[in-house]
Amino acid sequence: MIDRLTVDRILDAANIVDVVSDFVTLRRAGANLKGLCPFHDDRTPSFMVSPSKNICKCFACGEGGTPVHFIMKHEQLTYPEALRYLAKKYHIEIHERELTDEEREQQSERESLFAVNQWALEWFQQQMYDTADGRAVGLAYFRQRGFRDDIIKKFQLGFCPDRRDDQWKAAKAAGFKEEHILTTGLVIRRDDGSVFDRFRNRVIFPIFTLSGKVVGFGGRVLAAATKGVNIKYQNSPESIIYSKKRELYGLYQARQAIVKADLCYLVEGYTDVMAMHQMGVENVVASSGTALTTEQIRTIHRFTDNITVIYDGDAAGIKASQRGIDMLLAEGMVVKLLLLPDGDDPDSFARKHTVEEYQRFLNEHQVDFLRFKTDLLLAEAKNDPILLSRLTDNIVQSIAVIPNDITRSLYVKDTAQTLGVDEKLLTKSVSDTRMRGTRRDVAESATVQQPQQQATSQLPASAESALPGRSEAEVSQSFLQKERLIVQMIVRHGEKIMCNVEDEEGKERPLTVVEYVAVTMADDGLQMRSPLHQRILSEAMEHICDEGFLASRYFINHPDLQLAKAATEMATDPETLSKIYSKNEELPAEEDKLLELMPRLMTDYKLAVVATQLERLRDAIRQPDTLRDKQRYMELMKQYQEVKQAQKVLARQAGDRVMM
Repeated sequence: MIDRLTVDRILDAANIVDVVSDFVTLRRAGANLKGLCPFHDDRTPSFMVSPSKNICKCFACGEGGTPVHFIMKHEQLTYPEALRYLAKKYHIEIHERELTDEEREQQSERESLFAVNQWALEWFQQQMYDTADGRAVGLAYFRQRGFRDDIIKKFQLGFCPDRRDDQWKAAKAAGFKEEHILTTGLVIRRDDGSVFDRFRNRVIFPIFTLSGKVVGFGGRVLAAATKGVNIKYQNSPESIIYSKKRELYGLYQARQAIVKADLCYLVEGYTDVMAMHQMGVENVVASSGTALTTEQIRTIHRFTDNITVIYDGDAAGIKASQRGIDMLLAEGMVVKLLLLPDGDDPDSFARKHTVEEYQRFLNEHQVDFLRFKTDLLLAEAKNDPILLSRLTDNIVQSIAVIPNDITRSLYVKDTAQTLGVDEKLLTKSVSDTRMRGTRRDVAESATVQQPQQQATSQLPASAESALPGRSEAEVSQSFLQKERLIVQMIVRHGEKIMCNVEDEEGKERPLTVVEYVAVTMADDGLQMRSPLHQRILSEAMEHICDEGFLASRYFINHPDLQLAKAATEMATDPETLSKIYSKNEELPAEEDKLLELMPRLMTDYKLAVVATQLERLRDAIRQPDTLRDKQRYMELMKQYQEVKQAQKVLARQAGDRVMM
């Protein structure tokens, strides 16, 4: 792994203007520079680069960050890969820190498996291009399917000869350990100890990671040998480097085209992907014949919100794929469907049309999936009330999984008009379906959720979990703004010293901003309601004693893009103090007023906590069951008075007056 000192050298050297200029033409705009955003179809320059802050940001689509994050997003690299990219750009030698025995063993095995696969890739290609059988059988197969040589080479296809264990012998002769060859799945060992090549007499489709490493292979039995063969395709088995549920065929070749087009086509097979590339459509991936998984969907979603599923089946087959489509909708994807005519698949359809005809058909025949599904099922119902009711329930199930409120509302409106159903009735049905799903999720997670610790110091316990009132989501939302102000100060000034305090031995020691927040929260049994905010607090505490730790630098350059993006916004938000001070108060410099600002922010946060407790207690007291139960009523009234008293104390600290 890259050691910390080398990482710091890379971060120091990486200049945002240099890095972005490799991909975007920048022009001066005052103290900053601007250009067309590379992450969306930008017609007017909205991508700003700040040399002083060493960050970039698009004010249209919101993308941006540090040089590392720009490279991660633009080149679709992992954090370590982006660091290595920048190290190479700035001629910085990479120094690896010494790994633990466990890390070394795991990394050694992973690297060994990648090495075996890379060797196998080259061996398969050598067999196809440099042997008589390979040219006559393997290469001929692809050419007979109509694929050009440039497409065959682009996807690095190969061939495995029809001999029992040629690859096994060749791999051992190349110096690879038997255990690593077996783990990759290139060969299969029987119970009697004999081995044979998994992919013999098959053409080979290598499967790549985003960074171009070979994780596995797919092998198709040749057309002449399919008679009596139950499994036409063989895939590499699961391993520590290959998981079918994560990988998408063609993503390595398609990633930049998907970002540029802001659209991904999803097809079924390897040759479908290749055929579309041959037709000039490169933003396409395949699920490789497996059921679409959440992991695959989220991988696609990293590149675009829009997906068009190209389907080569009939209406019955489309309905059978319902689960995969609903999974796409549930992940917030905008889903369209393209049905090819005459039972064609993308490969066979390509062989019948010119490039222009092919691309025109794709552009003109994409339809919204829910609209297609509604029309399809409506035709089946044929004014039958029972079938129409079932149809409505089916549509409701799909609409209910859509996470965006506005999108869901628009679909409800459109579907209500199409079906001739009352919009309010459809809205209620969708809401009820979502509520059932929420209750089910809560019930499933209840056994692993730990109850939140209740306030024990300045704030009295109020048995919030036992009281009716606002949902947890609503409560969290009410705290979010005040939480963000506290976390914003951690990002900006977490390592800075607020004051000196006495320790248990009576000696003075400095107290940093992050330590003050953590101690104050712990004393009152509080925890950040936002997982992201809690993570920032926890990581800041974890690293506060590290030599040279700077909170803003640490979080803005964080490997987690979501966290880094939030930290960048917090670090550059000019409105912080105006949210704390009134319009009539002079805005001080943050760094000079930490001893005043931090207690003020924490008191405001605690006031929000007690306000929520009071609201829940009032709701509980007003319940008919409570009014009939005198003991319960008196207990809640006592709690109410305790919380009310705590509110008064906090209000005096804040300098505010509480209305009775």
